[in-house]
Amino acid sequence: MYLTLEHITKRFPARGGEGEVAAVDDVSLGIEQGEFVTLLGPSGCGKTTTLRLIAGFEFPTSGRIVLDGRDLTQVPPHQRDMAMVFQSYAIFPHLSVFENIAYGLKIRKLSATDIRDRVRRALAMSDLTGLENRAPNQLSGGQQQRVALARALVMEPKVLLFDEPLSNLDAKLRVQMRHEIRSLQQDLHITSIYVTHDQAEAMSMSDRIVVMSRGRVQQVGTAQDLYQRPATRFVADFIGQANFIPGRVVGQANGRLAVEAWGQTLHVPRPQRPVGVGEGVVLVVRPEGMRLTTEASGASGVVRRAAYLGAQVDYEIDVAGTPVAVVDTDPRRPAVYTRNDTVRVQMLPETVYVLPEHEA
Repeated sequence: MYLTLEHITKRFPARGGEGEVAAVDDVSLGIEQGEFVTLLGPSGCGKTTTLRLIAGFEFPTSGRIVLDGRDLTQVPPHQRDMAMVFQSYAIFPHLSVFENIAYGLKIRKLSATDIRDRVRRALAMSDLTGLENRAPNQLSGGQQQRVALARALVMEPKVLLFDEPLSNLDAKLRVQMRHEIRSLQQDLHITSIYVTHDQAEAMSMSDRIVVMSRGRVQQVGTAQDLYQRPATRFVADFIGQANFIPGRVVGQANGRLAVEAWGQTLHVPRPQRPVGVGEGVVLVVRPEGMRLTTEASGASGVVRRAAYLGAQVDYEIDVAGTPVAVVDTDPRRPAVYTRNDTVRVQMLPETVYVLPEHEA
């Protein structure tokens, strides 16, 4: 691995001065060279503290950080060969675009020729050519973000770090910038670690995503892994939308489980962790894995909400007192059900993912 976190823990004094709180709790992670990895989770989950530990803005209470064979655990930030793009951009308002991008190179005392050449390349990569003499207050939010990105790239770091860099942009510009950042990262093949609480941002940009909660890693995988095969109920609930249907295993054969739920027996893929006959399980089913049917085998439910969105209809259906989300994408649908209509709901077995009851 190019960058390795080995059992990293970071503790801070608790409020009131009594005891300590583990902001990051025994986190181990390996990142390949050129990989784009996102730390994802809700506020307070430890993702930003983990990023700051990697950057050297904080030092771990225990554990090691190793980059390309070099132990960085106690190395100060300016000696780590990393660069960070901050949420606030941190652009110097009194310097031009060129001067902002060149700032770090001047600190390193590069020659004027080297600085000019490297800044011009960074301007071109960041689509800022022609704006080098402008002041920051003459730039749009997207252009200011590009300046912050160019200032990091011009240092030619081994690792590029992003601390929620798009959170101050409007929704449309956020989508544009995340595509630009990902495209640039792939072109340069630069190892990147990105922090966000936005799951769509993480899923659209990352090679792998690290889902965190309460200072610990819940699951590491591709967007598809996390969405289709969540390791815990937290991951299933945080990544996208999910229904959690209680069931019981009544049989198993040929790599599949027979699970009884809603008075039906479903034959679903066997989970990674073994469960035995008679054990309780929770079926994780995405809204698009549910369908409305006229067949008697479906569970009876009552429509509580219906939202027609053209390409799909989003429903909330009460099934035996439990709200169930259903997304109907069938273009042949005969009608859109309305509030208080009685319908029947089925789970598509191939879309069901099983969690042991005690892990859900």
